[in-house]
Amino acid sequence: MNKHVEYNPEGVCARKIEFDLEDGKLHNVHFTGGCPGNLAAIGKLIEGQEAEKIAGILKGNLCRGKNTSCADQLAKAIEENK
Repeated sequence: MNKHVEYNPEGVCARKIEFDLEDGKLHNVHFTGGCPGNLAAIGKLIEGQEAEKIAGILKGNLCRGKNTSCADQLAKAIEENK
């Protein structure tokens, strides 16, 4: 299954998260807005990885006292688009 996902995160600096799901693996992860260096690094680190595994790792990571983070929002986007 191949799918392109565009997700509008809530409660974080990033305004959009985009990625492709190909046979359950993440590709082309891109954040619009947010901390560009850190978010680009996340995309590189998770390229080609199993989406469900990555969602499990990133889910619940918080940013500066918020109830979420860009990584947590990516996990939510993955879970909503399995």
